[in-house]
Amino acid sequence: MGVKINLLDLFSGIGGFHLGLERSGFKINSYNSEIDKYAIQVYKHNFKDSTYVGSVTDIQGGELPRINGITFGSPCQDFSLAGKRRGMSGERSSLILEAIRLIKECRPDFFIWENVKGTFSSNNRQDFAAILQAFANIGGYRLEWQLLNTKWFLPQNRERVYLVGYLGDGSRGQIFPIGESSGKVNELQGQQANTCTLTTRYEATGNGSYITERKQYAQIKTNNSKGFETITEGDSLNYSNPNSKTRRGRVGKGVAQIVNAIRRLTPIECERLQGFPDNWTQEGVNGPISDTQRYKMCGNAVTVDVVKAVGERIKDVVYGKKT
Repeated sequence: MGVKINLLDLFSGIGGFHLGLERSGFKINSYNSEIDKYAIQVYKHNFKDSTYVGSVTDIQGGELPRINGITFGSPCQDFSLAGKRRGMSGERSSLILEAIRLIKECRPDFFIWENVKGTFSSNNRQDFAAILQAFANIGGYRLEWQLLNTKWFLPQNRERVYLVGYLGDGSRGQIFPIGESSGKVNELQGQQANTCTLTTRYEATGNGSYITERKQYAQIKTNNSKGFETITEGDSLNYSNPNSKTRRGRVGKGVAQIVNAIRRLTPIECERLQGFPDNWTQEGVNGPISDTQRYKMCGNAVTVDVVKAVGERIKDVVYGKKT
């Protein structure tokens, strides 16, 4: 049986934390906080029993039932490597202080914070040190953190800091490290040329708002020093002797357009790259959602598969429940 928890899902977006923890085996009664009207609609459409509790600045812990977990991917633009790097002094990133306030008021069993890689280096690393100190000042929580990459689970290069705080001394083990072997990378496969599979790789743009297709490639077995050649857009492929063990130079670079041209991803593909079911963002409680908003919400979401891996460790370490 799953572990039943009341989850306070701050900056909840389209529910990546909720869905990831649910897939890790938690049975969730959620209280979600968000200000984007489209994300609020999508969250309620997919989690019909959830309770919307308004903006993070308006929530009072004493007015909530016993909260077991708090999740938050607080706005990251002021930490982003692509932004102006205002760090904790930025208006948006300072909202993490509201989450810390609610951890103090609610004293959950655990909390999870997700943010961009730039959090580590912001303001000569002083911001991350200040955040750690603020978490430590709450008292009673063991803190662990790691830089995790979506590409360990899905074909998208997306590095994010995950920090977990939990009550207890860690005697059941540790949440981290979670390694690349924790997730099996799922390849999105395209066309096939005989026994050659073309694979598409994706990564998020710098500001995290959109996910774009970056490269299509395939690795062809040959008798060179690497044992393979890479074929990309604009290359030709000579497969006239597919069983040859000595054939070199199967790939002609830049001589024929045999690989699909780069295109913009569809909203469904963006959902898949973040681990959501198809058409997760297509509908809200008030009706259809535009593609523009769907792209934005997927880009701002946490990756469901990464949260699932973290959630499985929390179940084991915090609650002593093997998945």
